[in-house]
Amino acid sequence: MAGGYMGKVLFVNLSTGAIEIEALDEKTCRDFIGGYGLGARILYSRQKAKVAALSGENILGFLTGPLTGTPAPTGARYVVVGKSPLTGTWGDANSGGEFGPYLKFAGYDGVFFTGISDRPVYLLIDNGKAELKDAAHLWGKDTYETESILEDEHGSESRVSCIGPSGEKLSLISCIINQRGCAAGRSGLGAVMGSKRLKAVVARGNQTVALADKQAVDNLRKKYMAALNDTKSGGHSYRESFHKYGTASHAAISAQNGDSPVKNWAGIGVVDFPDVSGLEPDAVIANLDKHIGCWHCPIACEASLKEGTGEYRYVAGTRRPEYETLASFGAMCLNNNTESIAMANYICNRYGIDTISAGCTIAFAIECYENGLITRKDTGGIELTWGNHRAIVSMTEKLAGREGFGDVLADGVKLAAERIGRGAEKYAVHIGGQELGMHDPKLIPPMVGNVESASARYQMDATPGRHTQGFGPSSFGAHVLSSAGLCYFGNMWMQLKDFMNAVTGWGYSRDELNKAGDRIATLRHAFNLREGVNPLKWTVHPRITGEPPFESGPLAGVTADITGQIYRNLGALDWDRVTTKPGKKKLLSLGLNDVAKDLWP
Repeated sequence: MAGGYMGKVLFVNLSTGAIEIEALDEKTCRDFIGGYGLGARILYSRQKAKVAALSGENILGFLTGPLTGTPAPTGARYVVVGKSPLTGTWGDANSGGEFGPYLKFAGYDGVFFTGISDRPVYLLIDNGKAELKDAAHLWGKDTYETESILEDEHGSESRVSCIGPSGEKLSLISCIINQRGCAAGRSGLGAVMGSKRLKAVVARGNQTVALADKQAVDNLRKKYMAALNDTKSGGHSYRESFHKYGTASHAAISAQNGDSPVKNWAGIGVVDFPDVSGLEPDAVIANLDKHIGCWHCPIACEASLKEGTGEYRYVAGTRRPEYETLASFGAMCLNNNTESIAMANYICNRYGIDTISAGCTIAFAIECYENGLITRKDTGGIELTWGNHRAIVSMTEKLAGREGFGDVLADGVKLAAERIGRGAEKYAVHIGGQELGMHDPKLIPPMVGNVESASARYQMDATPGRHTQGFGPSSFGAHVLSSAGLCYFGNMWMQLKDFMNAVTGWGYSRDELNKAGDRIATLRHAFNLREGVNPLKWTVHPRITGEPPFESGPLAGVTADITGQIYRNLGALDWDRVTTKPGKKKLLSLGLNDVAKDLWP
């Protein structure tokens, strides 16, 4: 097998308890890289169309990439894949921490689960040996408790990926947590794990990831580190700046410049949320305990907090909120109280809830309350008003635990609006059922992809509402980088091809890697087409595009031309502009012959 791969994956049938090992073939790995690329290939090949997302037929996969667990800087990512119960589409969720590398050190590139266990279980993968074990003593425990118990049972060299009570209770916005706060956050895959009564996956081992050219890998890492620490342009280096604040560095400015959505996408930062002192970088790190890095990451952009000493008594070791959480529980809710956002983040991580969806759902509930669609009688006495940080924290706890009115909110804004009725859907901002990432497409910030595809990705990527995914040819590199097991924030774009070749030995050209990205994007989209999903038919809330546009602020008069961007990219991709079906010739050129047969019988 090529360098970068352990060469095998596990298949676990939770209904029967059977565990099988299958070898990976080099062509599949070269064509689909790893991560959600390899996951899409396996699920499309083995899962029937239109299975219920919370049924035993839905395959749930945990996958690494070829650069995961290697000296490639930021090579610590793993991804969870499956049909999303939140959107009914392809679902994937990416996470850092240390679980991904340890899954490879345990001997596997990935593990897939089918069926439903008749009792709570967890999977232990110990240096090549896999065993299902009873999890009755873990069911009902939060993610912090679960990790601690399993680390005590299996040693400090084990790493745990698990769900909390929200996943057990099948919240459609629940997620999967490792390393006490690293979240595979989106697509509601925590509910899939809960539906299978799978509490956790534990990985431990001392196997090494082979490298095709170790000297070349080491030289590339040294070259990368020099660039990472370069201060020739003046000021701090990229590593220093990102290490100190992480993504929290831009939460305050983004709330003012039009990047962050404000007041459930209806507000203007400089008008409705002028005081952002609680989102300033130094305020966010005021209670800092220590910096935390994912496995062998030289940037270490995450951090933990000391125990909360004021009104909000979160525990020591609570993760510092990052940008998306600061925006969803801050600007979206007009909440400027730093400690309450830290507390909401702690609640979500403990229970296993996606902070983006949770914060957006709270903002939606506040707008419903302010407009009289729900009352204090509905909320159990909680006065859900803009900026009321105590109410925000209280309702977050109820949402995470499915208690009282929190049960109405626990599946995200789309279902919450249906349950509330009385016109609540006009305040439910989502695409395809998923709340959007915290970047306003009207500003078109310089993120993954380019300005032509920045807005369209929310509607057209296979996982709708995602700010880190892409749509169009400009996204191909991002799909490869993610599938390879790298972090977007490692600034690894220019070095990707070199590291891939030094690790695998395959001699990829840039065109070949772009073609792999095209292949991955096309197969994820084909999964949705087979489910009967045409993204052009999704309703895009007018607040997302700015219809009508704001009359003041940095986005005054601006409307996002999502439709124009979509049709330009459909042409470039050779996808039909009505059905979005990729052309048969295009599918065959990508080697997706089975997809061509399905879509063009």
